[in-house]
Amino acid sequence: MTDDGMDLTIKDCVIVGGGPAGLTAAIYLARFHLSVTVLDDGTSRAASIPISHNHAGFPGGISGAELLGRMRAQATMYGAEILDKRATALRRAEKNFVTSFSDGAVRARTVLMATGVVNRMPSMPKDEHDEALKRGLIRYCPVCDGFEVTDQRVAIIGHGSKAYMEALFLRSYSRNITLLSPSADHHLKRGEGARLRELGILVKCGPFEIDVEQDAIIIRTGGGTLQFDSIYPALGSDVRSEFASGVGAAVSEEGCICVDSHQRTSVPGLYAAGDVVIGLDQISHAMGQAGVAATTIRNDLCDLSALVR
Repeated sequence: MTDDGMDLTIKDCVIVGGGPAGLTAAIYLARFHLSVTVLDDGTSRAASIPISHNHAGFPGGISGAELLGRMRAQATMYGAEILDKRATALRRAEKNFVTSFSDGAVRARTVLMATGVVNRMPSMPKDEHDEALKRGLIRYCPVCDGFEVTDQRVAIIGHGSKAYMEALFLRSYSRNITLLSPSADHHLKRGEGARLRELGILVKCGPFEIDVEQDAIIIRTGGGTLQFDSIYPALGSDVRSEFASGVGAAVSEEGCICVDSHQRTSVPGLYAAGDVVIGLDQISHAMGQAGVAATTIRNDLCDLSALVR
């Protein structure tokens, strides 16, 4: 260990992010007899899922926190190191990478970015938002839990084509759908507005205030009060790809890390998996990408003769 806290050991891989993608990759890499360190700052979106009913193998559902806990235990059982640290920087160091955190750094031959994205929240106090999220009054993934709002009163908060597409998607679950624009303009195209009217989807423009009650979420507008069983913010998200782009990796216009079919970025030795890559934003999809990434890392690092034990 150096004076600046850097571990002199060169790891085979450092994984930045302790969500489903990062932990799946850690399990694979550890079982490949490779040395792996995961930096987990505890901000995986999966941790906030109250209960997931569409994750295969759990007919009764499983919370995001429990799923991550099981995955962490499995990864460490096979020898992966998990540090509850937030990565602060990534840089190249000759043929290796150095990933820094608050009180140290770790050097590795490869890095897997599994940093995900951050949802943009509606305008409301964070403690109220988090409580509403726990109770299913606020939801972020209609693909995950649209089934749970079948025939309920549902609002989408957003504007433009993204909110329009989410409203159309949720209309297949309930007839009682409202699109709420936070601003005075819904930014819908003429054809989009016509289609929403055809489907009986109401469109209301803000500004408005959000109040959380025991079993409902209340939207207070200048024109009155609306009550819903759940709301879906469709305000976009912020992609956490700055470390990858900082070392030269190509990113999309939206900021997602660009990868090939084996999860390699444009920088040799740097890989990416999960929601930070363009995809479906689903746990199962992130885990599949992570399995591909980990296997690619193993094959890129090792030739067959080096693995004979």
